[in-house]
Amino acid sequence: MKRYCGRDFTDEDLHTIVQLIERNPQLKRAPLSRLVCERLNWVRPDGRLKDMTCRVAMLRMQADGLLTLPASQMGQHRRRPEFLPTPHTDARPVVTQPVHELGAIQLHTVAAGHAQSRRWNEYMARYHYLGYTPMSGSQMRYYVYAGEQLVALLSFGASAWKLSDRERFIGWSESQRQKNLQLVVNNARFLILPWIQCKGLASKILALAARQLPREWHQRYGYRPVLLETFVESPRHRGTCYKAANWVHVGQTVGRGKKSRVHSQIVPIKDIWMYPLRKDFGTVLCQ
Repeated sequence: MKRYCGRDFTDEDLHTIVQLIERNPQLKRAPLSRLVCERLNWVRPDGRLKDMTCRVAMLRMQADGLLTLPASQMGQHRRRPEFLPTPHTDARPVVTQPVHELGAIQLHTVAAGHAQSRRWNEYMARYHYLGYTPMSGSQMRYYVYAGEQLVALLSFGASAWKLSDRERFIGWSESQRQKNLQLVVNNARFLILPWIQCKGLASKILALAARQLPREWHQRYGYRPVLLETFVESPRHRGTCYKAANWVHVGQTVGRGKKSRVHSQIVPIKDIWMYPLRKDFGTVLCQ
């Protein structure tokens, strides 16, 4: 039995994948991953194939010497997209109004593959201290408006694979974590545009996101998350807005990265903040 990307693969499963590769030498990696998902019934809760996750799993199987994939069509040195500044994301006049004097706060989802998606990436690359990083798997990105004015951007995606302080907070077992991890969603990015300087705005946005996200996540992926997590790099930030929005500080990371397999610190240590989306989140996650 081998485990990749949260799924156990029996010897029979691995043999099936190898046979599919040998019998379909013309297939590229993307259609091959869809074929594997269909044969192994590897699907999301809404019934869609987990083909992107499958491709990652097969890459790790190849690294472990279990199979040989078709040559990549992307070349050996695929460059990460660059989002250079354009006038669309230039700074605007400073806004210092109290939150209650702003227009109604609204979260608008960002559709992939459109101009608004590229502009969202450009804002992150230009103004977020972590820059732009592509997201894979299940995700939601938002523009945040106060009336007609863009004030912030944020995104949610896959949770960290393992976090000892988070696991203690939830109280789940290893098997429960592997089964239910998708019900934990990570607030990957949160950017208040630098010219928006309105006290209390960030916590108000977080509160609205916590109410809106579960419904829209269910509409897109067929299930509702029950817990949010995020990481705040200390001492750069203190997590004040998360505390004001009733998130719970549960501990710190150990600096190994979101899905790293190494055992030494390679990234800054961050505070872990969690927000339950329902009162019985522990019961649900520990099923």
